[in-house]
Amino acid sequence: MQTLIEHIRQELSNRPYSCAPTELYTAQTLYAGYKADDASTYKTYFDIQVYDHYINSGKGYADTEEEALARVLHDHNILRLLWEFLSQYDKRKVVGIMGGHGIKRTSKEYKNVVLLSKRLTESGSLMISGGGPGAMEATHLGALLAGYPDNSVDEAIEILSVAPEFKDELWLASAFSVIERFPQTKYKSLSIPTWLYGHEPSTPFATHIAKLFDNSIREDTILTMAYGGIVYTPGSAGTTQEIFQEITQNHYLSYGFSSPMIFMGVDFWTKEMPMYTLLDVLVKRGRYKNLLLTLTDDIEEVEKVLVEFSLCCCTRI
Repeated sequence: MQTLIEHIRQELSNRPYSCAPTELYTAQTLYAGYKADDASTYKTYFDIQVYDHYINSGKGYADTEEEALARVLHDHNILRLLWEFLSQYDKRKVVGIMGGHGIKRTSKEYKNVVLLSKRLTESGSLMISGGGPGAMEATHLGALLAGYPDNSVDEAIEILSVAPEFKDELWLASAFSVIERFPQTKYKSLSIPTWLYGHEPSTPFATHIAKLFDNSIREDTILTMAYGGIVYTPGSAGTTQEIFQEITQNHYLSYGFSSPMIFMGVDFWTKEMPMYTLLDVLVKRGRYKNLLLTLTDDIEEVEKVLVEFSLCCCTRI
């Protein structure tokens, strides 16, 4: 006899996405149908089909009960697969990098994130991000290049320089050129993008992609999973939101411990967007507790703080 859940899945099968995925996405599955030498496929691959359906059936809030149920089931199964994947790792070695999607591939900030992520991956960290362009993409490029000589970073960025921004025509094609040039079979990284921001392409550099419909769950999941700490690179409203969400978790020790919060970019976080300055004052006044704050421009210092935290003898995680 057909079970209720099987019946529901059958009834919801007429969508471009499965409401019961059995694996996390990869660049190959998310970009299925894309061909770098055929410009027409840039708007027809799997991820675009799902995004178009998402927009047409109610962005954010589904316009039918059936669509709402399909999205919930999809995200439930992706989250289940996500936590199963995460169970393979020491929680203190799961590190997130947050930052703006507008950081150009040719910028110093982008290269610094690539170098940091490469070093952390090689030292055993699992790097996670929101999976979009900019600082998020740089996170996964660094993980992709783990194990390769340091000059591979300059070579990869040179390939990507033909399309510095995600709106450039060759943004995706150049990314796949880098993947072909530097195949990765040993190291992994995890991205968690969302179709809410589907106009921003998901980076194909991540080996595992947990794309979700519900952005609020996605945001909370990224911050919760980054037990090993979060590095904040220059960003805008989205990054600021993530900072305050993480502050709340750490202040209340929501998961029994506090994780490092590292602000990489002294001038940016004290002058242009003085978030660190504000937090430092509030901590000194006792308004916030349990925050492990670091402000630096030094990649080696970032790595030192994260490695020391991962090695600390605490059983609370």
